[in-house]
Amino acid sequence: MPRMDETHARMTWWGELSERFASTPFRTFVVYPIVVFLVEIWSEGTNFFILPVGLIFLVWGYGQYRFVGNYRLKIAGGGPGLSGAPPEQLVTTGPYSITRNPMYLGHLIFMYGLVLTFRSWLAVALLGFHMWWFHTRVLRDEQKLYELFGRAYASYAANVKRWIPGLF
Repeated sequence: MPRMDETHARMTWWGELSERFASTPFRTFVVYPIVVFLVEIWSEGTNFFILPVGLIFLVWGYGQYRFVGNYRLKIAGGGPGLSGAPPEQLVTTGPYSITRNPMYLGHLIFMYGLVLTFRSWLAVALLGFHMWWFHTRVLRDEQKLYELFGRAYASYAANVKRWIPGLF
């Protein structure tokens, strides 16, 4: 029979692993690229090809996600996302003056980079699903932001597009 500390260590290891996979950034920036790469190698074999222009979008998307995340935490505090500790103040400057969701947009730009880099139907499916998923998540986040910041958020939302500056 295992000792209590060994059982706890295994439970902790499993808990840490499940928490890691529950993390949207971990899935987007680690799991999906690995899975897409392996599926493409498996399906294409020696015909496997990487389109280098896609790497620009991978770097851009990840860089945008990291930069904006650090910017938001520095300006508004709180934790990552709205599910943890919400921001202490509304951020409307810097990248948030261009689009209301620059971090989520970074995820989608990265995933578009996967599509281009690997020319993968799996990456297209992941991108399509996540465009829908992030949009529904944004709608929930906006409701929370309205509750937290009221008229200030309503004014901000009226002046800054949700996703793409000047369009949507």
